[in-house]
Amino acid sequence: MTLGSQIAWDDTVLPFQLDHPDIRGRITRLDGVLDTILGQHDYPPAIEALVAEAAVLTALIGQAIKLRWKLSLQVRGDGPARIIATDYYAPETEGAPARIRAYASFDETADLSGKPFDLIGKGYFAVLIHQGDDMAPYQGITPIAGGSLSTCAETYFAQSEQLPTRFALSFGRSTLQGKDESWRAGGIMLQHMPKASPAVTGDTGSGEDGLLAAADVISGEAAENWNRANILLDTVEEMELIGPTVQPTDLLVRLFHDEAPRAFDAQAVAFGCTCSEERVRQSLSIYSAKDIAHMTTAEGTVTADCQFCGAHYVFAPETLGFEATQPPGDASDAS
Repeated sequence: MTLGSQIAWDDTVLPFQLDHPDIRGRITRLDGVLDTILGQHDYPPAIEALVAEAAVLTALIGQAIKLRWKLSLQVRGDGPARIIATDYYAPETEGAPARIRAYASFDETADLSGKPFDLIGKGYFAVLIHQGDDMAPYQGITPIAGGSLSTCAETYFAQSEQLPTRFALSFGRSTLQGKDESWRAGGIMLQHMPKASPAVTGDTGSGEDGLLAAADVISGEAAENWNRANILLDTVEEMELIGPTVQPTDLLVRLFHDEAPRAFDAQAVAFGCTCSEERVRQSLSIYSAKDIAHMTTAEGTVTADCQFCGAHYVFAPETLGFEATQPPGDASDAS
């Protein structure tokens, strides 16, 4: 395995299909992207783990959306980990990279030494798909349950889409020979392709708190094929997921060689934030001069920080709001 082949698969999502069991899937490697996301913040290890898991899930789920669409994951709870938020921006044009960003909001005074998932508490896991300015966003919500964000995502697909779905993820800090420590992450997503709308019977599912699970939305030969694919996925090793010595195409054959796997073109992924001075000004345009005065610091400026990338914006108060007395000019700055 050469360094060139390692780099070729860093920060990509590889779609594939298993023809025999009629299952589609994706393999992702997030290396530089995750390093950039987490390197911009000083999160405690448990919060880093939640953000890493959410980012990998976002890459796997988001790859299926159409050009110029946006997919967001939002995790909100009543525990110390209050918000985990990610955005996946589909490529603007064919061949361009998709972009991912993520951030967390948490109680810095709380004990964050426990299991990362337990820090969320009670709350919800939401998937939002933005199809354009002229379209209302799609939103699907499922309760926080199951012991991991991956299980929450699987429950979302069973509940909202009635699609059996499975995730296998691995992430953490890694040191390659001759290189500094950095984040490496990888994951596989499997999803059964329904031939018709599945029929769900009963008031409750077999998952935690009566939520639907894959077994509740699939039966017969399809269920046997799905179970076999899951047994094969259970054999994957963490180092196979994160690489870098096993290429995703090789991993696909290792796991599913009897299932007639077919790989498609890989999608490149990069870190990307959409914040800008103009967007901040637009968000403040609904406020009056009195409101803006309340936001003004002792130094006589209005400041705003991007939660995703950490960009710091500084504005002259008289250039903000719908009662602005001066146009934007040299008085505003971003750093």
